[in-house]
Parts: sequence; structure tokens; C-alpha cells
Amino acid sequence: MTILVTGGAGFIGSNFVLDWLAQSDETVVNLDALTYAGNLRNLESLAGDARHVFVHGDITDRALVDRLLAAHRPRAVVHFAAESHVDRSILGPGAFIRTNVEGTFTLLEAARAHWGALDGDAKAGFRFLHVSTDEVYGSLAPDAPAFTETHAYEPNSPYSASKAASDHLVRAWHHTYGLPVLTTNCSNNYGPYHFPEKLIPLMIVNALAGKPLPVYGDGLQIRDWLYVGDHCSAIRTVLAKGRVGETYNVGGWNEKPNIEIVHTICALLDEMRPDPAGPYARLITHVKDRPGHDRRYAIDARKIERELGWRPAETFETGIRRTVRWVLDHEVWVREVQSGAYRDWVAANYAAQGRA
Repeated sequence: MTILVTGGAGFIGSNFVLDWLAQSDETVVNLDALTYAGNLRNLESLAGDARHVFVHGDITDRALVDRLLAAHRPRAVVHFAAESHVDRSILGPGAFIRTNVEGTFTLLEAARAHWGALDGDAKAGFRFLHVSTDEVYGSLAPDAPAFTETHAYEPNSPYSASKAASDHLVRAWHHTYGLPVLTTNCSNNYGPYHFPEKLIPLMIVNALAGKPLPVYGDGLQIRDWLYVGDHCSAIRTVLAKGRVGETYNVGGWNEKPNIEIVHTICALLDEMRPDPAGPYARLITHVKDRPGHDRRYAIDARKIERELGWRPAETFETGIRRTVRWVLDHEVWVREVQSGAYRDWVAANYAAQGRA
């Protein structure tokens, strides 16, 4: 038995591959283009493991995807591969359309052809699981109910619009062609192997380097936070028990404003790695807000609990402590991912918005 994972060298994808192989002997064929956020260092512990077959390639390469499906005959495709950073999508939306929309289309067409040629139990058991985001639903008012699976799509950034488009394609391929699909829409992930462009890892690595901790606007933007290990367990659960054609929202039940997240990280670093220069909170710097910044996201994850029995195991307090500890214990990994290209991009992003 085999599954095909796309984007399995990225943050969530690599955590999923490691988690899957820690609990199963089922082979993973891992297709990743190794863009800036894809990192084979994340998968070093699998070196020489025959259950992990890594393929360097692009999900828009139909011939390659067809060859992999024909050669490995996976029982499922788990689709993580995506451009996923809002700020990057503002500066360069084209890459998001190519990967998130065209790439998903390519995978769906390849999977449809593969599935159509199967028969019996193999055809009945095949699944295409599409991993998406809560950002497709837009922004919530402070007192509005959390996003459910039936919430209207109202994407507000090039990133969220591209993911919304991919969600609609997945739905259409099920309703038009019968492809057995599953979709998950998750809240903000955090945890090990998180590329330091997103809020939590950026705050940790900047604080340790004595650099400013840039907080957009007043810092009161609210997000629901999901520990990546919990997200992986949710995906396994949906793949095993989810109803074909259904969408499942995956959240951590942890709504918190960004400024509270930053202060929590500072307090943990004060405890775990005190700075002789003083409390890390002294580095907090409020900067001009980014264009179209959504004010609040919140996930109602009752459906996946009610139907499939899944709930997150980590609270935010336990998950963020584990995350800070992981970064402190993996300083070589952090240094290696902070390449010149990464530093140049951070500088360009903040300078372009007048926030340097």
C-alpha cells in the first residue's frame, strides 16, 4: 500500500510524512519542487528508509505525475503542495495562481485518469485529500460565529483567492466526474520545521537574534492556532473515515490576538533563554499594517469531532512551549534555512510596504 504526498518537504507536509511513517509501514511517495520553503533537512531522519520515496518535481508537470501514479499505484493522494504566504502573494501573485490553481488542476486530472483505470476495491477505496485553509472564508467581525463548512467563500488576498479556486476545482471534480475527494480547511498551524517567515517562527528567531519583532498595526488581529501535530492527526482521521465529497474544518480552539502570541513567545524565551540585555518584549515594534489584512479568523471544528471523533490534543500553552523548545534545540536548522535569499525577501517585503 502506498500514498502520494505532494509538498511533503514543506512545513506541514514534512510533519505529516514523519508522523505517517512513525505510525505506519505504508510507503509514502513524496513529490516536492523544493522551492524556498521546501527543505529536505526536515526529512533527514528518513535517510535510507525504503518507505520514503522522494521525487524532486513540480505538481504542474502532468507527465511526471502520470508516471508516479502509474508506477506506484497509490491508494490516495494527499495534496499539501501550495504557495502559502499572504505577504509573498501580495508582492508576486503569479506563483500562487500557477501552483495553487494550475497545480491542483493538473493533479485532479491525473488523479481522475488514474482512478478511472482502477477497478474493484482499488477504485472504491481511492481518495484525493485536498489540504486547504480557513483564509478562503474571509474575515470575521469580533462577535461573529466561527467559520463552519457552509460559510460563504470571501477570500481577500491573492493567496486565499488561489486556495479558494483550488477548493472549488476539487469540489467540481467530485460533482462532475465522481472523483472521490475530501477537503480540509485548517486554521493557522505552528510547530517544528516552520519556515521563519510566518508570525510564530519569525518572532522566535528575531528575538534570539536581538532584532525587532515587527507586529502589523495594533496587533489585535485574531487567529485560531493549531499545533501541526494535531493537524497531521486530523488529516489521517479524515483520510481514514471522512465521507467522500465532504469538507472538514480543522481548528485548535485557540483564538488569540497576534500581540498576545508575541508576548507569550517573549515570556517563554525570557524563561528558557534569558537575554542579558533585558526582556525580549523590549524588541516589539509596531509597523504599518499590510494591505487587506483580515481582522479575525475562527474555526468551528465541531463537525470533525461529531462525525469522526477528532479533537486536538495540544492546548496553545503546551504547543507553543514545545515549539519554542524545538527552535532552541535546532539552531543549526534555523541558520541553514535563513539563507541569503530568505533575508533578501524579508527586507524587500517590509521595505515595499514602507515598514522596514
